[in-house]
Amino acid sequence: MQSAVAICHVAFEDAGTLEPVFKERGIALRYLQAGVDDLLPVKDADLVLVLGGPIGIYEFERYPFLKDELAIVEAVVKQETPVVGICLGAQALATVLGARVYPGTETELGWDQLILTEEGKASPLGVLEGLHVLNWHGDTFDLPAGATRLASTPITPNQAFSYGPKVLSLQFHVELPEREIERWLIGHTLELANNKVDLAEMRERTARYAPPTNVASHKLFNDWLDGLSA
Repeated sequence: MQSAVAICHVAFEDAGTLEPVFKERGIALRYLQAGVDDLLPVKDADLVLVLGGPIGIYEFERYPFLKDELAIVEAVVKQETPVVGICLGAQALATVLGARVYPGTETELGWDQLILTEEGKASPLGVLEGLHVLNWHGDTFDLPAGATRLASTPITPNQAFSYGPKVLSLQFHVELPEREIERWLIGHTLELANNKVDLAEMRERTARYAPPTNVASHKLFNDWLDGLSA
């Protein structure tokens, strides 16, 4: 594996803790901006990331580029390119696999423990057991037919799934380095205000929970990548 392409929706939601994993493995990572860049090079990548963003994957009238983006994501899934979807990217994967994506019963915004399924405990996500991950979403999705549920929370039944060995979908964030939280607090200021999030508490919880989760995410992604060649 030589190259990875990340589809990015907002600049501050990047690959985060995945970047050093790629660097250690000698994998060149390239970012393409959804809605701006030509996404055709995604089809030639050895691995694809579809990252997060504050829009709905179903908002085609507001964001027409989403149709082209989903067509690209569907194409790489069909050609069996390894794909990781995070947050909005997870919703994109659910969509192209035929599942419904829709507003959840409430916004899930903060650090929470996952409830891992037995399959999740046996997967690379097992390293997250007992740790907190960052949720930052209002939408959710049904489990695609043929997919394996890996994790849930009381609010969101489908927090993670795999679809065969080459598709990993994570509704939550493990990739956000602790030091980067301020970029999110600035970039998502309206959403945070609308949900009456206490920024001091968010900073405190990030300082407490992000470091061990950042360490675990390194092993999670390494283990998943190792499994591609197993």
